[in-house]
Amino acid sequence: MSTSAVRAAGPFHALLTSRAVIAVGGPDWRGYLQGLVTQDVETLQPGEIRFAALLTPQGRLLFDLFLIGHEGGCLIDCAAEHRPSLLQRLKMYRLRAKVELAEADTEVSALWNAAEAPAGFAPDPRAAGLGFRGYGAPAPADATATGEAAYERHRFALGLPGPADWGHDRSYPIEANFDLLGGIDFRKGCFVGQETTSRMKRRGTIKSRMAPIAFDGPSPEPGAGLLSGGLRAGQVASGFEGGAMALLRLDRLAEGAMTLEDGRTWRVNWPDWMARAAGNNP
Repeated sequence: MSTSAVRAAGPFHALLTSRAVIAVGGPDWRGYLQGLVTQDVETLQPGEIRFAALLTPQGRLLFDLFLIGHEGGCLIDCAAEHRPSLLQRLKMYRLRAKVELAEADTEVSALWNAAEAPAGFAPDPRAAGLGFRGYGAPAPADATATGEAAYERHRFALGLPGPADWGHDRSYPIEANFDLLGGIDFRKGCFVGQETTSRMKRRGTIKSRMAPIAFDGPSPEPGAGLLSGGLRAGQVASGFEGGAMALLRLDRLAEGAMTLEDGRTWRVNWPDWMARAAGNNP
Protein backbone atom coordinates (compact mmCIF):
# COMPACT_ATOMS: atom_id res chain seq x y z
CA MET A 1 0.00 0.00 0.00
CA SER A 2 1.32 3.45 -0.87
CA THR A 3 2.08 6.10 1.72
CA SER A 4 -0.68 8.32 0.35
CA ALA A 5 -3.17 5.47 0.67
CA VAL A 6 -2.16 4.91 4.29
CA ARG A 7 -2.58 8.60 5.03
CA ALA A 8 -6.02 8.61 3.46
CA ALA A 9 -7.19 5.65 5.55
CA GLY A 10 -8.88 5.96 8.88
CA PRO A 11 -10.47 6.62 11.16
CA PHE A 12 -7.76 8.24 13.28
CA HIS A 13 -7.95 9.10 16.97
CA ALA A 14 -5.71 11.41 18.99
CA LEU A 15 -5.72 12.65 22.57
CA LEU A 16 -5.45 16.44 22.53
CA THR A 17 -3.15 16.93 25.49
CA SER A 18 -2.86 20.65 24.76
CA ARG A 19 -6.53 21.04 25.73
CA ALA A 20 -8.20 21.01 29.15
CA VAL A 21 -11.73 21.30 30.49
CA ILE A 22 -13.64 23.55 32.88
CA ALA A 23 -17.06 22.44 34.18
CA VAL A 24 -19.74 25.13 34.45
CA GLY A 25 -23.00 24.68 36.34
CA GLY A 26 -25.45 26.35 38.69
CA PRO A 27 -28.86 27.94 38.07
CA ASP A 28 -27.46 31.07 36.37
CA TRP A 29 -24.86 29.48 34.10
CA ARG A 30 -26.56 30.26 30.78
CA GLY A 31 -27.19 33.95 31.42
CA TYR A 32 -23.74 34.33 32.93
CA LEU A 33 -21.89 32.90 29.91
CA GLN A 34 -24.26 34.54 27.45
CA GLY A 35 -22.98 37.98 28.40
CA LEU A 36 -19.31 36.95 28.19
CA VAL A 37 -18.51 34.78 25.18
CA THR A 38 -18.91 35.35 21.45
CA GLN A 39 -21.26 32.38 20.96
CA ASP A 40 -24.96 31.97 21.81
CA VAL A 41 -25.30 29.88 24.96
CA GLU A 42 -29.04 30.16 25.56
CA THR A 43 -29.85 27.62 22.85
CA LEU A 44 -26.91 25.24 23.47
CA GLN A 45 -28.27 21.68 23.63
CA PRO A 46 -26.93 18.68 25.58
CA GLY A 47 -24.28 16.89 23.52
CA GLU A 48 -23.84 19.84 21.14
CA ILE A 49 -20.47 21.55 20.62
CA ARG A 50 -20.16 25.23 19.72
CA PHE A 51 -16.97 27.13 18.88
CA ALA A 52 -16.49 30.44 20.71
CA ALA A 53 -14.03 32.87 22.24
CA LEU A 54 -13.59 35.10 25.25
CA LEU A 55 -12.17 38.47 24.23
CA THR A 56 -10.59 41.43 25.93
CA PRO A 57 -12.85 44.48 26.33
CA GLN A 58 -10.87 45.92 23.38
CA GLY A 59 -11.91 42.94 21.24
CA ARG A 60 -8.69 40.92 21.06
CA LEU A 61 -8.61 37.13 21.38
CA LEU A 62 -7.80 35.93 24.88
CA PHE A 63 -9.13 32.36 24.84
CA ASP A 64 -10.52 30.10 22.13
CA LEU A 65 -13.25 27.86 23.50
CA PHE A 66 -15.48 24.94 22.67
CA LEU A 67 -18.72 24.89 24.64
CA ILE A 68 -20.22 21.43 25.16
CA GLY A 69 -23.78 21.28 26.43
CA HIS A 70 -24.93 18.78 29.04
CA GLU A 71 -27.78 18.54 31.50
CA GLY A 72 -27.48 21.27 34.10
CA GLY A 73 -24.52 23.09 32.61
CA CYS A 74 -21.74 22.87 30.08
CA LEU A 75 -18.09 22.03 29.65
CA ILE A 76 -15.54 24.53 28.35
CA ASP A 77 -12.75 23.05 26.24
CA CYS A 78 -9.79 25.47 26.35
CA ALA A 79 -6.03 25.54 25.93
CA ALA A 80 -4.49 23.66 28.86
CA GLU A 81 -1.78 26.27 29.38
CA HIS A 82 -4.43 28.98 29.77
CA ARG A 83 -6.95 27.10 31.91
CA PRO A 84 -5.82 28.65 35.23
CA SER A 85 -6.00 32.21 33.87
CA LEU A 86 -9.32 31.53 32.11
CA LEU A 87 -10.79 30.13 35.32
CA GLN A 88 -9.55 33.16 37.24
CA ARG A 89 -11.13 35.53 34.69
CA LEU A 90 -14.42 33.63 34.71
CA LYS A 91 -14.55 33.88 38.50
CA MET A 92 -13.85 37.61 38.25
CA TYR A 93 -16.91 38.06 36.00
CA ARG A 94 -19.14 35.85 38.19
CA LEU A 95 -20.01 38.57 40.73
CA ARG A 96 -23.28 37.48 42.39
CA ALA A 97 -24.38 35.02 39.72
CA LYS A 98 -25.19 31.53 41.00
CA VAL A 99 -22.57 29.76 38.91
CA GLU A 100 -20.23 26.89 39.75
CA LEU A 101 -16.82 26.75 38.06
CA ALA A 102 -14.26 23.98 38.48
CA GLU A 103 -11.41 22.29 36.67
CA ALA A 104 -12.38 18.88 35.29
CA ASP A 105 -10.19 15.85 34.60
CA THR A 106 -12.04 15.11 31.35
CA GLU A 107 -9.77 14.09 28.48
CA VAL A 108 -10.25 15.84 25.12
CA SER A 109 -9.77 13.82 21.95
CA ALA A 110 -10.26 14.14 18.21
CA LEU A 111 -11.56 11.59 15.72
CA TRP A 112 -11.33 12.16 11.97
CA ASN A 113 -11.83 10.26 8.72
CA ALA A 114 -14.73 8.52 10.47
CA ALA A 115 -18.12 8.06 8.80
CA GLU A 116 -20.13 8.96 11.90
CA ALA A 117 -19.77 10.03 15.50
CA PRO A 118 -19.55 7.13 17.98
CA ALA A 119 -20.88 7.46 21.52
CA GLY A 120 -19.24 10.31 23.41
CA PHE A 121 -18.23 12.24 20.29
CA ALA A 122 -19.91 15.14 18.49
CA PRO A 123 -19.14 17.00 15.25
CA ASP A 124 -16.50 19.71 15.36
CA PRO A 125 -18.60 22.74 14.37
CA ARG A 126 -15.91 24.75 12.62
CA ALA A 127 -15.69 23.15 9.17
CA ALA A 128 -16.67 20.00 7.31
CA GLY A 129 -13.92 17.40 7.30
CA LEU A 130 -12.48 18.20 10.72
CA GLY A 131 -14.27 15.22 12.24
CA PHE A 132 -15.44 14.88 15.82
CA ARG A 133 -14.38 15.89 19.32
CA GLY A 134 -14.76 13.62 22.32
CA TYR A 135 -14.85 14.38 26.04
CA GLY A 136 -13.95 11.49 28.30
CA ALA A 137 -14.92 9.10 25.51
CA PRO A 138 -12.98 5.90 24.74
CA ALA A 139 -11.32 5.59 21.36
CA PRO A 140 -13.39 3.60 18.86
CA ALA A 141 -12.09 0.07 18.41
CA ASP A 142 -11.55 0.57 14.66
CA ALA A 143 -9.62 3.85 15.01
CA THR A 144 -5.86 4.10 14.55
CA ALA A 145 -4.22 5.79 17.52
CA THR A 146 -2.00 8.69 16.58
CA GLY A 147 -0.58 11.82 18.18
CA GLU A 148 -1.77 15.38 18.46
CA ALA A 149 0.77 16.47 15.84
CA ALA A 150 -1.07 14.35 13.25
CA TYR A 151 -4.32 16.06 14.15
CA GLU A 152 -2.68 19.48 13.83
CA ARG A 153 -1.49 18.57 10.32
CA HIS A 154 -5.03 17.44 9.50
CA ARG A 155 -6.38 20.79 10.72
CA PHE A 156 -3.80 22.69 8.70
CA ALA A 157 -4.57 20.66 5.57
CA LEU A 158 -8.13 21.98 5.82
CA GLY A 159 -6.84 25.55 6.10
CA LEU A 160 -7.82 26.31 9.70
CA PRO A 161 -5.60 28.42 11.95
CA GLY A 162 -4.97 27.31 15.53
CA PRO A 163 -3.95 28.83 18.87
CA ALA A 164 -0.28 29.02 17.84
CA ASP A 165 -1.36 31.36 15.02
CA TRP A 166 -3.59 33.81 16.86
CA GLY A 167 -1.71 33.79 20.16
CA HIS A 168 -2.94 35.37 23.39
CA ASP A 169 -4.20 38.98 23.41
CA ARG A 170 -2.56 39.52 20.02
CA SER A 171 -5.14 39.03 17.26
CA TYR A 172 -8.74 39.97 16.54
CA PRO A 173 -11.14 37.03 16.16
CA ILE A 174 -12.17 38.08 12.64
CA GLU A 175 -8.50 38.06 11.59
CA ALA A 176 -8.42 34.43 12.79
CA ASN A 177 -11.62 33.66 10.81
CA PHE A 178 -13.81 33.04 13.86
CA ASP A 179 -16.69 34.69 12.00
CA LEU A 180 -16.31 32.23 9.09
CA LEU A 181 -15.91 29.22 11.40
CA GLY A 182 -19.09 29.80 13.39
CA GLY A 183 -17.25 31.19 16.40
CA ILE A 184 -19.15 34.49 16.62
CA ASP A 185 -22.92 34.93 16.81
CA PHE A 186 -23.61 38.54 15.80
CA ARG A 187 -27.31 38.20 16.67
CA LYS A 188 -26.96 37.11 20.29
CA GLY A 189 -26.57 40.52 21.93
CA CYS A 190 -23.77 41.79 24.11
CA PHE A 191 -20.54 39.99 24.89
CA VAL A 192 -17.14 41.17 26.08
CA GLY A 193 -15.38 42.91 23.17
CA GLN A 194 -18.55 43.08 21.07
CA GLU A 195 -18.22 46.73 20.07
CA THR A 196 -14.89 46.33 18.27
CA THR A 197 -15.86 42.96 16.78
CA SER A 198 -19.18 44.22 15.40
CA ARG A 199 -17.56 47.35 14.01
CA MET A 200 -15.00 45.30 12.09
CA LYS A 201 -17.83 43.18 10.64
CA ARG A 202 -19.95 46.20 9.69
CA ARG A 203 -17.13 47.73 7.66
CA GLY A 204 -17.78 45.08 5.01
CA THR A 205 -14.13 44.77 3.99
CA ILE A 206 -11.76 42.91 6.29
CA LYS A 207 -8.17 44.08 5.86
CA SER A 208 -6.35 41.05 7.24
CA ARG A 209 -7.12 37.35 7.56
CA MET A 210 -5.24 34.16 8.33
CA ALA A 211 -4.81 31.63 5.53
CA PRO A 212 -2.40 28.82 4.63
CA ILE A 213 0.47 29.55 2.28
CA ALA A 214 2.82 27.23 0.38
CA PHE A 215 6.49 27.50 -0.60
CA ASP A 216 9.47 25.24 -1.19
CA GLY A 217 11.73 24.33 1.70
CA PRO A 218 11.62 25.01 5.43
CA SER A 219 9.26 27.50 7.00
CA PRO A 220 10.54 30.95 7.96
CA GLU A 221 10.47 31.83 11.63
CA PRO A 222 7.18 33.07 13.09
CA GLY A 223 6.85 36.78 12.42
CA ALA A 224 8.87 36.67 9.19
CA GLY A 225 7.53 39.02 6.56
CA LEU A 226 5.76 38.12 3.32
CA LEU A 227 6.23 40.41 0.34
CA SER A 228 4.03 41.14 -2.66
CA GLY A 229 5.56 43.38 -5.29
CA GLY A 230 8.11 44.52 -2.70
CA LEU A 231 5.41 45.58 -0.22
CA ARG A 232 4.86 43.81 3.08
CA ALA A 233 1.75 41.67 2.54
CA GLY A 234 1.68 39.68 5.75
CA GLN A 235 3.68 37.63 8.20
CA VAL A 236 4.21 33.98 8.99
CA ALA A 237 2.46 32.59 12.07
CA SER A 238 3.24 28.87 12.51
CA GLY A 239 4.77 26.65 9.86
CA PHE A 240 6.62 23.52 8.79
CA GLU A 241 8.36 22.16 5.71
CA GLY A 242 6.58 23.49 2.62
CA GLY A 243 3.77 25.40 4.29
CA ALA A 244 2.66 27.81 6.99
CA MET A 245 -0.30 29.69 8.34
CA ALA A 246 0.03 33.40 7.78
CA LEU A 247 -1.75 36.64 8.61
CA LEU A 248 -2.25 38.27 5.21
CA ARG A 249 -2.93 41.86 4.15
CA LEU A 250 -5.73 41.17 1.68
CA ASP A 251 -5.35 44.52 -0.09
CA ARG A 252 -1.73 43.81 -1.01
CA LEU A 253 -1.87 40.30 -2.44
CA ALA A 254 -2.03 41.50 -6.06
CA GLU A 255 0.83 44.01 -5.94
CA GLY A 256 3.31 41.81 -7.80
CA ALA A 257 5.70 38.91 -7.28
CA MET A 258 5.07 37.18 -3.96
CA THR A 259 8.33 36.38 -2.19
CA LEU A 260 9.61 35.47 1.24
CA GLU A 261 12.27 37.67 2.78
CA ASP A 262 14.93 35.24 1.51
CA GLY A 263 13.65 35.49 -2.07
CA ARG A 264 11.71 32.23 -2.31
CA THR A 265 8.27 32.49 -3.90
CA TRP A 266 5.07 31.77 -2.00
CA ARG A 267 1.39 31.44 -2.82
CA VAL A 268 -1.91 31.40 -0.92
CA ASN A 269 -3.82 28.10 -0.70
CA TRP A 270 -7.32 29.45 -0.12
CA PRO A 271 -9.38 26.65 1.50
CA ASP A 272 -12.74 25.94 -0.10
CA TRP A 273 -14.72 26.71 3.07
CA MET A 274 -13.09 30.13 3.33
CA ALA A 275 -13.75 31.12 -0.27
CA ARG A 276 -17.39 30.05 0.00
CA ALA A 277 -17.99 31.78 3.32
CA ALA A 278 -16.23 35.05 2.50
CA GLY A 279 -17.24 35.49 -1.13
CA ASN A 280 -15.04 38.05 -2.81
CA ASN A 281 -13.29 38.99 0.42
CA PRO A 282 -11.68 35.76 1.73
